[in-house]
Amino acid sequence: MQHDEENTPPSQPSGGVSIGAMTGGAVASGSGARAEDRSQRAGTPDPLPEVRGLMVPAPAPGGVSIGAMTGGAVAAGADSTAVDASTRLNASARELLAAIAELRGHLPMFTRAEGNGVAEVEHELEVVGTALEQTGTAPRTRLERLRDLLRSSTTVVSGLASALSVAQAIEQFLG
Repeated sequence: MQHDEENTPPSQPSGGVSIGAMTGGAVASGSGARAEDRSQRAGTPDPLPEVRGLMVPAPAPGGVSIGAMTGGAVAAGADSTAVDASTRLNASARELLAAIAELRGHLPMFTRAEGNGVAEVEHELEVVGTALEQTGTAPRTRLERLRDLLRSSTTVVSGLASALSVAQAIEQFLG
């Protein structure tokens, strides 16, 4: 039996997708639709949003209806594509970045001199901060090195309250 495309009825849309809350991931609806979640999340996830009493309307055939969404990717319709490649920082990563920014603001008070540790701290802050901003995390060895530098009595920076804040934020981030 030969297939005749001109006499084939169009495909019927699927029933659709209805979501009450979405904090990441990927959803696709429709013929050939693709959704991909390549996002990176740091540390323990933030709590789910409050959804009590949330009314999610039924989706149109083949469509998507979402009541709340804080991240992810949605593709609806024939051959549609959506990709979420974001970096989502949880609360401990955001707190660590804020503490790093505060300490960076204090570093200009110090002269970079051989053996006082300022240049090393500055370098580690840069490496860790950049990694957090780009990927949502940082290598454990770098985090531990920065924490140890800030706790060491061999660095003049260790006496700052902002250095203690970074060390504590690293502990929180590492869990």
